Amino acid sequence: MLASVAGVLLAAGDGSRLGRPKALVQFAGQSLAARGADMLRAGGADPVIVVTGAAPVSLRGVLVVHNADWRTGMGSSMAAGLIAVPDTCAAAVLALADQPLVGPEAVRRLVAAFTAGARVAVAAYSGQPRNPVLIAREYWPQAIELAAGDVGARPFLRAHPELVTLVECADTGRPDDIDTPEDLDRIGRLVSGGHAVPAKE
Repeated sequence: MLASVAGVLLAAGDGSRLGRPKALVQFAGQSLAARGADMLRAGGADPVIVVTGAAPVSLRGVLVVHNADWRTGMGSSMAAGLIAVPDTCAAAVLALADQPLVGPEAVRRLVAAFTAGARVAVAAYSGQPRNPVLIAREYWPQAIELAAGDVGARPFLRAHPELVTLVECADTGRPDDIDTPEDLDRIGRLVSGGHAVPAKE
């Protein structure tokens, strides 16, 4: 019986603008890979799969999958992660390691939307679709086919807007990316007491 929802953390990039692989970057006392895996787990995803590439990652309690084609971009990492999801999972939540202010409540809301009937659920912040993204298993082949380069699920989401349920998550965290040392400093200042500051417009 298909029951659980897996979590897939994309953590394969070499962080060219950051100067080191993002998965290994320390943020609030954890590597970005560990923080992302914990976020997915705390949000109810099981199992959690971490897709690596530029740097090896060793984390307890997760399935680590190496994407040999990581240099081609996020699309190949998304495919590697979804292919590795056990057959017992009915859907997967896709998250990015370089967005450490996304909170577990966003994952919980996506899973709840799926349980209520949504086939594709996207976390929105003040109405703007961002990450994480939940995709039901029946749409994985289409999502993988359309993924290319560094775009991940975006082409699939744009091709099938009728499937997408937006789930507002601005009160749960924020989807800021860490791409540069300046981003890391700025986002680090947004964390107070280990808790993400919700996005407010």
